Amino acid sequence: MSFSPLIQSLVEAFRCLPGVGPKTAQRMAFHMLERDREGGIKLSETLQLAIENVGRCSRCRTLSEHELCDICDDSSRDRSKLCILETPVDVLAVEQTGGFNGQYFVLMGHLSPIDGIGPQDLGLDVLLQQIDGAGIEEIILATNPTVEGEATAHYIAEQVKDMGIKVTRIAHGVPVGGELEFVDGGTLAHALAGRRSLL
Repeated sequence: MSFSPLIQSLVEAFRCLPGVGPKTAQRMAFHMLERDREGGIKLSETLQLAIENVGRCSRCRTLSEHELCDICDDSSRDRSKLCILETPVDVLAVEQTGGFNGQYFVLMGHLSPIDGIGPQDLGLDVLLQQIDGAGIEEIILATNPTVEGEATAHYIAEQVKDMGIKVTRIAHGVPVGGELEFVDGGTLAHALAGRRSLL
């Protein structure tokens, strides 16, 4: 049995979301049609507003409704520290820790020659222009601990090495509260390589 064209179209629309397969998309569509039409209308209106009005911050490139996001517009932030991340969600994750009060730059991805993603696609030319003469004392490379993330961090470090700026990489390793027997070998190797002195 096949669904009517409109129902099928709704199911297919839900499939654009990450991690949503055919069955989940079907459940979402039927839930909305059977039990929450009002929620569906609100979702569609909010989605349209967000698509039309959310762009990128002109300085850090995270998602924002304004020319400058709230973080870049905050004069109390430490402008001598710049944290470089892959996605806007990463900015949210760091902000929720409450442990960083500097500025951000969002790459919107990572270097991936296989996928045709090079330095220009990540706005690295814009990043270097922003860094030059901006009074930045430390760049914190917080790209993901994947092969591509490591390559991206290494590339950026190479580009800024002659600027007299301290370049650091976020630590990777054993999670707080984790037990060594349950940590995978790659993570444990990173933790051992990144060990630091306590005295």
